[in-house]
Amino acid sequence: MTAAAAGSLVRLSDIEHAARVLAPVAVHTPLLPVDELSARLGVPVWVKPEMLQRGGAFKFRGAYAFLSALSPEERARGVVAPSSGNHAQAVALAARLFGVPATVVMPTTVTPAKRGGAERLGARIELAGTTTADRMERAVEIVEAEGATLVPPYDDPVIIAGQGTAGLEIVDDLPEVQTVLVPVGGGGLSAGVATAVKSRLPGARVVAVEPSGAPKLSRARAAGRPVKLDGTGGLADGLLAVEVGHLPFQHHQAYVDDVVLIDDRDLLDAMRYLLDRLKLVTEPSGAITLAALMTGAVVPPGPTVAVLSGGNIEWSGLRELFARE
Repeated sequence: MTAAAAGSLVRLSDIEHAARVLAPVAVHTPLLPVDELSARLGVPVWVKPEMLQRGGAFKFRGAYAFLSALSPEERARGVVAPSSGNHAQAVALAARLFGVPATVVMPTTVTPAKRGGAERLGARIELAGTTTADRMERAVEIVEAEGATLVPPYDDPVIIAGQGTAGLEIVDDLPEVQTVLVPVGGGGLSAGVATAVKSRLPGARVVAVEPSGAPKLSRARAAGRPVKLDGTGGLADGLLAVEVGHLPFQHHQAYVDDVVLIDDRDLLDAMRYLLDRLKLVTEPSGAITLAALMTGAVVPPGPTVAVLSGGNIEWSGLRELFARE
């Protein structure tokens, strides 16, 4: 499917509008060179550390853009966000900035770091099951009972446009980039970044990276449509959606060149590398793109950027993960 054939896709102008909305509040995260890996691969490699974004992950971009598009009356009634963690913190932060109430629905298995982050930002916490469907069902119940507005985690054009601002920053900061690697969970970040990059640099290659325990985009591309997996699992808790979003998938079909799978063992290696070499604390989901480069799953021909989606993990979580080694 070509971009021209997909009239419902988010446009570059939508992402540029989101960038203007976010400019006063969001962090323009830098591109950091990865010198040792660049020497090993023979091409320049940078990472885009979205753990330095407000809320500790890229999700703040979409959440703030979404709340900014609501009317004052809608915001006053409150917002509700189903989330495995990072979207919850982003919505809680955006709601605090707008001075409105937020409820987040998180899994019963949520990490202490992600639950604690949402609580510190003033959100009301609800726990519901372990799956995306469990969280969404409870969130919809709250919306219907309280008249609040649901803030979708990824399957929404304003959310996709907000996340796509990370892609705009990449091409603004590195116009010679040839390959961009981006994690894929529900698909909002990968859809937005791919749209921004390919709209500005049609010749660039965009690679989506997902955990081997949650191959929802790989299965969807094979089937030509989103496919619901029977279950998912693994360390990358932010990327374990059982189905890629329907609207993000349209963007993936138009703009994503390839998708690769990464094992948990390689996530830990990438996390440690980022900590040791770049002094960056990354959660497993955030390290997956660097793992794709370190393992050779992606062999880039020229200047490359790996998007590190977030770093919402704390000392206890790091200690537990690295103890597995």
